[in-house]
Amino acid sequence: MGFRNSPRRFIALSLLPAVALVLAFTYYPFARGIVMAFQNYQLFDLTNVHFIGFANFKGIFSDPKFKSAIGNTAYWVFISLILQFTIGLTVALLLNKRFRGRGIFQGFVFYPWALSGFLIGLIWKWMFNSQIGVINDFLLRIGVIGDRIGFLSDPRWAKFSVITANVWYGIAFFAIMLLAALQSVPSELYEAGSMDGAGAARKLFNITLPYIMPTVLTTTLLRAIWIFNDPAIIYGLTNGGPAGETHILSSLMLDRIMYGGDYGAASAIGIVMIGILLLYTIFYLTVTRAGKLGDF
Repeated sequence: MGFRNSPRRFIALSLLPAVALVLAFTYYPFARGIVMAFQNYQLFDLTNVHFIGFANFKGIFSDPKFKSAIGNTAYWVFISLILQFTIGLTVALLLNKRFRGRGIFQGFVFYPWALSGFLIGLIWKWMFNSQIGVINDFLLRIGVIGDRIGFLSDPRWAKFSVITANVWYGIAFFAIMLLAALQSVPSELYEAGSMDGAGAARKLFNITLPYIMPTVLTTTLLRAIWIFNDPAIIYGLTNGGPAGETHILSSLMLDRIMYGGDYGAASAIGIVMIGILLLYTIFYLTVTRAGKLGDF
């Protein structure tokens, strides 16, 4: 009996470190965050930690910045996702064709995905700078504008600026994933389409897109969640400014921690984000009938 149980014991002991790490760094913080959402938990007043019920939730829902962040988040996710997918699919279709220097071009396209979002935010912050930024300088030189634009200080341009940086960052993800899916489409299908007289557009909509649809559904679902959760580019570019105009929920949550030390309110925002993502995922999977995503 001991001999038969020894492999199980070995497997259990081998998995124990990984399970312990997941519990310590994923599930415990998650559970602790839920508890903190119902507490008065101020970093600068740790002697006065106590349960306050739903006061944190009432506080954030009455905060104009929170209401603005909800609208900004929806706008940020929707516009970024549509542009990232559209441009990423276009790039993938181009890279799926053979041409000289394709490998080098692929490297340039995929490179942004290897960088951190915060670093990309800092790079675009310099590019959008109203005094020394290359974008203002370029637009002035070609005569598109007559005076420098405050891309990051003007509320009318700030959202455009952060979305532009986010779109540039996310194109690589869609290009990588969709290119892999395109390369799996059997050439026989295109040959059959050509024999039936199908043009490029008909092949795209009747052969290519239906065949890679499981990949499309998976990538758009994952990328929407990542865009929703990731405040790095906004923090690197505008830090939520000017006057909170570019705050999304995740960046507002970080702002409550970094500048207010209010872990209770930040945890409440986190709980709201989890609820929104849960509803979105259920709705998305229901509408797209993505239970078939296992085929991907």
